[in-house]
Amino acid sequence: MNIAILPGDGIGPEIIAEAVKVLHVLDLAIQTETVEVGGTAYASQGHPLPEGTLKAAKDADAVLFGAVGDWKYDSLPRALRPEQAILGLRRELGLFANLRPAILYPELADASSLKPEIVAGLDILIIRELTGDIYFGQPRGRRQSPDGAFIGADEAFDTMRYTRPEIERIARVAFEAARKRKSAGHAGKVTSVDKANVLETFQFWRDVVTDVHASYAEISLDHMYVDNAAMQLVKAPKSFDVIVTGNMFGDILSDEAAMLTGSIGMLPSASLDASGKGLYEPSHGSAPDIAGKGIANPLATILSAAMMLRYTFGRTEAADRVEGAVRKVLADGLRTADIVGKGTTLVGTKAMGDAVVAALRIK
Repeated sequence: MNIAILPGDGIGPEIIAEAVKVLHVLDLAIQTETVEVGGTAYASQGHPLPEGTLKAAKDADAVLFGAVGDWKYDSLPRALRPEQAILGLRRELGLFANLRPAILYPELADASSLKPEIVAGLDILIIRELTGDIYFGQPRGRRQSPDGAFIGADEAFDTMRYTRPEIERIARVAFEAARKRKSAGHAGKVTSVDKANVLETFQFWRDVVTDVHASYAEISLDHMYVDNAAMQLVKAPKSFDVIVTGNMFGDILSDEAAMLTGSIGMLPSASLDASGKGLYEPSHGSAPDIAGKGIANPLATILSAAMMLRYTFGRTEAADRVEGAVRKVLADGLRTADIVGKGTTLVGTKAMGDAVVAALRIK
């Protein structure tokens, strides 16, 4: 298993180190190559996604990604900002499907922003289309200075656009995921989130998703406007099973769902191409304000590594072991600062990683 390791900026190197440590204790045939990305790559090579980094990502079987971004690079032209690295990787690797599970571990019920009775047992999957929509639409009407500021422009707009094949393939990912979840006891339901009452793009989205659903008769489908979906996520989150939506709405809703689980530091993600090759990363950002302090939560990154084992390498047993080890350390009361509560033990980044490794070594 050839894995490209891209630690990135801020807390990225700290959390990636713990995930790599966990992978190496599994006694699997793993080969890793660590390369720069984001602000660190810009500082040393003049670009957030250097050719060498992109080549390593393309050559690898999977990519384990930390986080990119730092305030000190905010004055750079948009094309050179650290965040462009992840957009470039998604585009160059064809990573069109972003899977973000939102699972509330029983031990973290008190850390959720909602009452325990509303979120207890939460286990939903958000599938976000990743390479279309307004994030990749053609920007128009801008005049920018070298530092990225607007000069002399009276307007700016970005184009929201989807093609039928783009919608069809993400819809199939959602229905296939719901089918697998149904076999494991879940509801077997897909909720497609759009804004079809206002946007032509999303009326088209709704029509295409409905067409694809005809091939999945055993899976139920409902459509929901994004504003209602945002409300229902905090009102009745367990009414969802699989949510599928566009790039921008998925970005927002998946971060909202993160808070249901107690902390965005608990939310892993997978970004997959058509053949199952993936880039795996925690859903949180680089958090430069706590970088180097050893207090970041590595569990989302460790759980992302578990998703890598499951989705790209088909090592379900190994993935289950990692996820079980995370459950054990939580059951033992260990907590990083973002999820600490009454009667629990506060630990740092490295200590949390060590605890997961120790749990994995228990036969």
